[in-house]
Amino acid sequence: MSSRTVHRRILPLLIGALLALGGLPGVASASTTGWQPKTPPLTTPWTAQVGPDNALPEYPRPQLTRPDWQNLNGVWRFAAATAGQAPPIGQPLAESVLVPYPIESALSGIQRHHDRMWYQRDFTVPAEWSGRRIQLNFGAVDWRAEVWVNGVRVGGHTGGYTRFSFDITDAVRPGGNELLVGVHDPTDAGGQPLGKQRLNPSDIFYTAASGIWQTVWLEPTAAAHVTRLDVTPDVPGSAVGVTVRTAGAAGKTVRVTARDGGTVVATGTGAPDTELRLNVPNPRLWSPDNPFLYDLEATVEDGTGVLDRVGGYFGMRSIGKAQVNGVLRPVLNGQFVFQAGTLDQGYWPDGVYTAPTDEALKFDLQAHKDLGFNTVRKHAKVEPDRWYYWADKLGLLVWQDMPSMARPPANAEADAGFKAELRALIDQLRGVTSIVQWVPFNEGWGAYQVGDITNQVKAWDPTRLVDNNSGVNCCGEVDAGNGDVVDDHIYVGPDDLDDPDAPHQATATRVAALGEYGGLGLAVPGHVWKPGVEYSYEKVRSAEALTNRYVHMQAEIQRLIPANGLSSAIYTQLTDVETEVNGLYTYDRRVLKPDAARLRKANRALLAGTPVAESVPLTLNAPISLQVTTPGHTEKFARHYDSLGYTEKVTAASDETLRKDATWIVRRGLANAACYSFESVNFPGEYLRHRDFRVRKEYKLSTEPRYQYLEDATWCARPGLGGAGVSFEANNKPGRFLRHYASELWLAASGGPGSYNAKAFYADDVTWRIAPPWYRP
Repeated sequence: MSSRTVHRRILPLLIGALLALGGLPGVASASTTGWQPKTPPLTTPWTAQVGPDNALPEYPRPQLTRPDWQNLNGVWRFAAATAGQAPPIGQPLAESVLVPYPIESALSGIQRHHDRMWYQRDFTVPAEWSGRRIQLNFGAVDWRAEVWVNGVRVGGHTGGYTRFSFDITDAVRPGGNELLVGVHDPTDAGGQPLGKQRLNPSDIFYTAASGIWQTVWLEPTAAAHVTRLDVTPDVPGSAVGVTVRTAGAAGKTVRVTARDGGTVVATGTGAPDTELRLNVPNPRLWSPDNPFLYDLEATVEDGTGVLDRVGGYFGMRSIGKAQVNGVLRPVLNGQFVFQAGTLDQGYWPDGVYTAPTDEALKFDLQAHKDLGFNTVRKHAKVEPDRWYYWADKLGLLVWQDMPSMARPPANAEADAGFKAELRALIDQLRGVTSIVQWVPFNEGWGAYQVGDITNQVKAWDPTRLVDNNSGVNCCGEVDAGNGDVVDDHIYVGPDDLDDPDAPHQATATRVAALGEYGGLGLAVPGHVWKPGVEYSYEKVRSAEALTNRYVHMQAEIQRLIPANGLSSAIYTQLTDVETEVNGLYTYDRRVLKPDAARLRKANRALLAGTPVAESVPLTLNAPISLQVTTPGHTEKFARHYDSLGYTEKVTAASDETLRKDATWIVRRGLANAACYSFESVNFPGEYLRHRDFRVRKEYKLSTEPRYQYLEDATWCARPGLGGAGVSFEANNKPGRFLRHYASELWLAASGGPGSYNAKAFYADDVTWRIAPPWYRP
């Protein structure tokens, strides 16, 4: 049965059960005694929807669905634990916790950290499951878990980001059963993968997320049953490879059927745990613009009939690299598609690591689509399976990070743990259509054996690209030189054109990526995690300034596509996270800071290859004055003095020479009719131009070509990078703007050599108000 069929069948049952029983189908009843949510610093639109009877009620594994299951989310008993403590079997624990929200979250009802903890609840196996095996499934528990059923230890698991299951048939009994889970999570005091979690969070590191943080559920299976579906599309061959991973199915047969709606398009049979190749004639290809998914069904059979049946889905798409007009590019279905997305960290003010509801989980991905992105980088975290389902269904290209360690492994156990969890992660997500790139390391955090591990990831999954270390130019990290991608980080933006951090060119073997840039910070009162403690890479003053700066950055990204062979760019970031305020959305997802229409227009233009840069119209042949907008200096205007450009205070009482020097006539651009040139009022024929980065007014020099003068004297009017106002970009030096610095006029970029390129106050210093002229000719 496909996941879509499961959803169609569950919905009417859900509505009926809600009306008749006040509960949810598939959710085992649990006492709510003692549980109360704590108050988070911020609530989301979904916080109030969470309660004991609807804690993530959706079937959690869309690529391996079964119609019969029992959700164990809800209120469990809870207690802190100590090292070496005996399991408190049969001893009711004193506190209540809402599973599956990490204990540090407000929704859990605990809202504090413990290194060690106990979870406990009762459950009953439905009588109609009699004769089948009972599987106990955990989406994820951070970090090490031990599990007992009725006092019998049924297994353990290490790794905070991968799912696990135990067959508990021999431990369950008729009537009530006790489930006990012991968890150890030292967070950054240990050596395990943990992503951005810290015991003492600040700036770009956040609250820990300990304990059970994804759905827990029961389901009945046959002794011979499916455990995983590995799906590998072969677009050039019009086929798909499906490996049905099983348990207890030796000597049995597996059957796989692919459907387009109700139409069977392919079927195949064979042995379990071996790849079956299904021909898919005239395949409908999956892409961000057309995210079509086929339904998939797999059965385990013997001579008596079907023993186990699961549903799933897959998308037909190919991922690779190819030379496109002489530049190595990533290709989707054989075509270069520029990848534009955001850094998505997957944190929530109410649930920390766990989205409050499935609608909330979908919201972040839908926001990417609504804003015109086609890519999302899942940063330093692994999400529940339903997140990847929504990425597949909505159509987003996903870069999947391996959650980093706080430091390189200190011993063989930590080394083995990292590699085991990385391998498990790849296997777990192998069938996700939307994942196009693995990122084993970020900026060298906890990095070691980078070259060898990158090669190992490629060997484990040769069907996707591997980015050996996102941010090879950062933090003293040494590029191992292998993998499919060379990936730089530049803060705040790609307009740092003279900075040594400017992105690498594409090579003969690696495509060029900008794995992080942006970080524009705007705190929205009433929507910040900790008022007064607000971190960002560059603060902007207003939503208008954020929008203008963002559009300019996207225009710079567009210039780098041919200039550097850039093939992808990831903006930091989708939402604020705790004290970081550099999100497009506030942390509570209640406020989108920039102008949505302009943001979407810029992103869609970037992807379509049409011009991103916006223009501001000026009145031709009219006199104007250019007023400084930097706070504390707004009494100053751009003027020339002995040909060089300066800013100076001008008033109605200023002498006529100064007022003339501070007045310019707007002319059609000498080198570009879509832009402008500024002629001196008191020196007709002399224009404001840049030369050797110093801005001045002058005639063409007798020793320079005419075209050089015309280009240097042409300025393109852009929406003010600092907000209200206009910024003037050099026609022949894209990314550099007319700036005042120490009362002098310069052609400047944000960052790079020369004090006039200083990043501090850059956006304000390059933003000018078109003011009434101080002198009228």
